Amino acid sequence: MVTEEEVGPRTLLMTTAVAPPLTGWAVHVVGEHKRLAATKRDQLTGLLRRDAYTVRALCALARHVEDTTRVMVDADHFKAVNDTMGHAAGDAALAALCTRLVAPLARAPP
Repeated sequence: MVTEEEVGPRTLLMTTAVAPPLTGWAVHVVGEHKRLAATKRDQLTGLLRRDAYTVRALCALARHVEDTTRVMVDADHFKAVNDTMGHAAGDAALAALCTRLVAPLARAPP
């Protein structure tokens, strides 16, 4: 029996009826998840992944409460780019967007 305390948002649960055919797949997915979680940067954009970014952002906010600007960017309808132009075009658009977002930071004085 699994208790509520043992089940978190990142817990993978499978029933015994479904588990045998998915065992190899599940092992692969868990391995990939661990490998990706271990990296701090996204391979396509070079930007920090969400967990690494959150840690850095919280530390920066704690040190510079008064002089910090926070910016949230959401690429609306990005799925349409992938659906109409293909994933390669979507990857290129995402990489270009990220390059433009961080370019001013490279030129900014410390």
